[in-house]
Amino acid sequence: MDSKELATKITEILDSKKGIDIEMLDVSEKTTLADYFVIASGNSTTQIKALADEVEYVLKNEFSLYPDHVEGRSGDRWLLIDYKDVVVHIFHPEERSNYNLEMLWAGKTPV
Repeated sequence: MDSKELATKITEILDSKKGIDIEMLDVSEKTTLADYFVIASGNSTTQIKALADEVEYVLKNEFSLYPDHVEGRSGDRWLLIDYKDVVVHIFHPEERSNYNLEMLWAGKTPV
C-alpha cells in the first residue's frame, strides 16, 4: 500500500467512526517528515482516543501495519499516530484551531 492509499484508508476509517472535519494533506513537497498528514477532530478526549484506537485496530488487523510512534495516549486533546509516510493528527477542536496545521502545511486560509 503506498502512502496515498494509506492516507485514504485512514480517512475512511475516521469517517466511519464519525471523525469531524477530516482533511488529507499532501505535504510531500514541503517536508521529508511524511508524504501525507491526515487531520481530524473529535469532540472529547474519549472520542479522540476511540478514533485513534479504530485506526490502529483496522490497520493492524486488515493490513498488518503498526505505527512507528504514538503520542497523546494519556487523555490529551491532541493525539498523533506516526505511520512514517502518513502522520495522523486527531485534535479537540480548540487545539486544532490553535495549532492550525492546515494553514501551516497546506497554506489554507483560516476559517
